[in-house]
Amino acid sequence: MSDDILHEVREGGIAWTTFNRPQARNAMLFPMYQRLEELAGEISDDPSIRVWVLTGAGGKAFASGTDISQFREFKTAADALGYEARIDKVLGALENCNKPIIAAIPGACTGGGLGIAGCCDIRICDTAARFGLPIAKTLGNILNMNNFARFYALVGPAAIAEMIMTSRLFSSAEAKHIGLVSEVLDTPDAVAARAMELATSMSTLAPLTLKATKIALRRLRHAAGEVEGDDLVTMCFTSADFQEGVDAFLNKRAPNFQGK
Repeated sequence: MSDDILHEVREGGIAWTTFNRPQARNAMLFPMYQRLEELAGEISDDPSIRVWVLTGAGGKAFASGTDISQFREFKTAADALGYEARIDKVLGALENCNKPIIAAIPGACTGGGLGIAGCCDIRICDTAARFGLPIAKTLGNILNMNNFARFYALVGPAAIAEMIMTSRLFSSAEAKHIGLVSEVLDTPDAVAARAMELATSMSTLAPLTLKATKIALRRLRHAAGEVEGDDLVTMCFTSADFQEGVDAFLNKRAPNFQGK
């Protein structure tokens, strides 16, 4: 697993982490999520690191979500809720990291990959980037309420509803229009160069101001309070449709969802 996530600290206190499974469009394995959570804590506590950049190897994807082969054995409510709790813990660690995080996005940014990018403070991408949560088309699962709240705060209810209910991928231009990304560059190399430029500039800014801004925005989102959603997660993840979606994806066929 050590090669599935590459991590280095560059000059000027810039941490640079790369999801490194280009043969699988950087689909996330559970140990990769665990390492990302660990890095978030380490970077937050390290005074020598000023900015953190996340990106994907290969130029075709930032991260395309959770590797679906890991869902083969999901059968029970405990499986579903445990998975969502695990992912929420990782995304929470990113949110709670006190250093600014830049997502440098080449190509596909979908599912759990979009969840990771959504927890970053700045997102930039290339023209080929595509964004989406095509869960109604692939597995028939659902986000937990914390993820809904994150996307609701980031792009609003209309965009998140369209993204899920149509299962279509948003272009880089659409992503910029709805505020999901702030800049669109021509190539993956240009994205990486711009991310380094931004990180270098931000590394010279007042750390406490950046930290306070992150905390303030996090408090505003949390001010809405907790909303129950475990019943929705259980309904979708324990359904026959979810099992059908996993089997169809792994066997490269179209799923036949029945609403059961």
